[in-house]
Amino acid sequence: MIERLTTIIELPVNTVRIEGRLRDVSPSGVATLVEAIRENGFVGRITVRRKKDGDYVLDGAHRLTAMRELGAEAIPCDVVRCSDAEAAMFEIDGNLAGANMSTLDEAYFLARRREAVQKLRPELKRGGDPSRWFKLNFSSLSEVIAEKRGVSPRQVYKIMAAGSKLSARDYQLLRSAPKPIALADLIEIGKIEETVERYDVVEVLAAGAAKSAKAARKAYRAARGEAPAPVSDKDQKLSRLLDAWDRAGKRERRAFLEERSAEVAALLGELDQGDAE
Repeated sequence: MIERLTTIIELPVNTVRIEGRLRDVSPSGVATLVEAIRENGFVGRITVRRKKDGDYVLDGAHRLTAMRELGAEAIPCDVVRCSDAEAAMFEIDGNLAGANMSTLDEAYFLARRREAVQKLRPELKRGGDPSRWFKLNFSSLSEVIAEKRGVSPRQVYKIMAAGSKLSARDYQLLRSAPKPIALADLIEIGKIEETVERYDVVEVLAAGAAKSAKAARKAYRAARGEAPAPVSDKDQKLSRLLDAWDRAGKRERRAFLEERSAEVAALLGELDQGDAE
């Protein structure tokens, strides 16, 4: 049970630790807060967990970092004592309800919230329809997220289910990817049973070396001789053109050549001159 230490209303900024969090502090987010606090002052309170070895921020890591950068000596706070699962809930709910999160972030945080709920209420680990479990225990939160993203609560459940397949390593690597990770990518990663393949696909996506998890899996299998090598974009387009020509009748082919005769003649002229490009 959470114990609130009501006699503490502020703490020195340099004594509150930022450790063991699900995601790191964003430099751009801190920079925005620095400007806002400098102009309007600090508003609100952060939440801090008191443990035997010190104080740890639960909610407000960006605000705490901004106050440090501004040279503040103390920060208003609410201090609590709680379990690891309760601490996880503080961080997760604070982010899910307020922060602008990517599909990857929401998937990972929702899945970790489910784990925290099950630690606090072990009876919820029993089997049954997982979508019904989600409805009973995440109803209000799923509605908030669904409204924020403009999707259905059922879609929010799919996001959580995809996140349950991600390890901490997967999450941190995918957060560094040059393009946003889509829900389809997360679902595809969740299908991978072999550890080596999973590591390879996640690393390829993180490096931006594949358009999607499905493409990364095809490349992985091709490299091992388990599937045909992926064809290039040029070869794919040529294949579609040839397929369309083969399926067309004589009348359609004549109509095509009449429509594109000038372009075809120009290209044939280039071929005669040895210019294949």
